[in-house]
Amino acid sequence: MAATAEALGRALAADVSLQFGLLVVVFALATTVPPAVLRPVPAAVAVTAGTALSLAFGHCMTAAGAVSQVLVLYAAGAPGVALAVPLVVFALVRPGTAYDGVLAVLLGSFGPAAVWAGIARRARAEANVHRAAREAIADSLVEHTVRGERARIARELHDVVAHHISMIAVQAETARLTTPGMPEAGARRLSEIGDTARAGLTEMRRLLGVLREDVPADRHPQPGLAQLAELLDEARDAAGVGARLIVSGAPAEVDPGVGLAAYRIVQEALTNARRHAPGAAVDVELHYTGEVLRLRIRDNGPGAVREGGHGLSGMRERALAVGGELRAGPATVGGFVVVAELPLEAA
Repeated sequence: MAATAEALGRALAADVSLQFGLLVVVFALATTVPPAVLRPVPAAVAVTAGTALSLAFGHCMTAAGAVSQVLVLYAAGAPGVALAVPLVVFALVRPGTAYDGVLAVLLGSFGPAAVWAGIARRARAEANVHRAAREAIADSLVEHTVRGERARIARELHDVVAHHISMIAVQAETARLTTPGMPEAGARRLSEIGDTARAGLTEMRRLLGVLREDVPADRHPQPGLAQLAELLDEARDAAGVGARLIVSGAPAEVDPGVGLAAYRIVQEALTNARRHAPGAAVDVELHYTGEVLRLRIRDNGPGAVREGGHGLSGMRERALAVGGELRAGPATVGGFVVVAELPLEAA
């Protein structure tokens, strides 16, 4: 009889152990599976419910379940505030074994911290979104302002400068045709003035097309080093003085931006020489040295310092724009010299 009772007791104990084991498995699944199949907030609710049931009725808790609880609270953010309250309660009660009590205390400590960390993460993400939106709005306002300013400059150029250039062309042509007994050289000079004014007007219209997007631009390849000889021919014909182009070193391929900057610097230096030293001969030297193109434009006129206007500052800005530098001043052997050193590749 005693043996039968003992066997029955062992069977009941085994049955209870089996039920407890199944209960532990169910609670373990309840605290680890939801994050894989549910969204953050529903997963946090399901895991917290599984943790509460596990501690309240099973008096057990797995390490994986504890880690899962902290992670879902972090992912839930603000909604996880209410879900962290039961964890704090269980941390104070400390149910089950010492092991489960330690897990409860850890959950009660790290759970709220995970919630606040999740809230901070979301707040930081929202702040980044708002900052990006503000920057986009600011960029749009700047672009709108720039477009408005470009349109205003285009209107000024069209209404004022282009009008005066047109009048120069008309008056030069009229003077050439209506002045009796004009010498051939004078007629040729007036014709050249008209041609130069019309060329300037064409450049002005092209500039207007760049400034105003609603005006169709007459786009042509920008000038470069290949057009320097033609530029000097025009200067020679217009001023009636000598203008030489001297090239030294091994010619190398030049970035189009650098070629344009070099062309404009030479063009402005020639204009500067005609204005301040009329009748002076001009030498334009191109010297290729390694990765640098050296420009030297010198006239044999008075070597006085030339101030006023925007010619010299404009040349310096063009040189700086491509990563080079420019110097200008009276030459040591007389005359005025402009020296620019430009990289073959624009900076």
